[in-house]
Amino acid sequence: RVLPGDGFKVALMDFGAKKNIEKSLNKRGCEVTVYPAYTKAEEIIAANPDGIMLSNGPGDPKECVEIIEELKKLFATNIPIFGICMGHQLFSLANGAKAYKMKFGHRGFNHAVREIATGRVDFTSQNHGYAIDRETLPECLMVTHEEINDKSVEGVRHRDFPAFSVQFHPDAAPGPHDASYLFDEFLELIDAFQAEKARR
Repeated sequence: RVLPGDGFKVALMDFGAKKNIEKSLNKRGCEVTVYPAYTKAEEIIAANPDGIMLSNGPGDPKECVEIIEELKKLFATNIPIFGICMGHQLFSLANGAKAYKMKFGHRGFNHAVREIATGRVDFTSQNHGYAIDRETLPECLMVTHEEINDKSVEGVRHRDFPAFSVQFHPDAAPGPHDASYLFDEFLELIDAFQAEKARR
């Protein structure tokens, strides 16, 4: 499925995507192509997207073995990547981290999340029962966000590739819009990557 736009071309991997992810990108001018969860990396790469979005979805991320293998191939391309919720977990597992089942999952619209670099606190929408184990994060990933109460990992950024992910929903609808700026950060990342490519 394609949502026309005159801006960047974004490939959205649908692991159970909320409609507002594609809407949030499309209203920023992006042409959004929605791909089924098990689409091969080669098909996405052949379409030459400017960026790749990894959506939310249900279940245990560790069971998505085939998807994780395809994501490893996508990371090798250097195409900018942004993951949300399940997409964040798969993002992390594809880079060598591990996930665990939480004793108490995060559900609802009022989870306070702190951005570590700035101290900024956003109220976020969340719906997940698994989280990324901070102790297993590889050197290539740095923690960018954490939940205020239980200190669980709420966001990571890749040190070597133009890629980041968050556990919460910046696309919440209905819900808080504190974190919707992350879609703008994704487009800024794509813009910077395009400029760097042009200089080579």
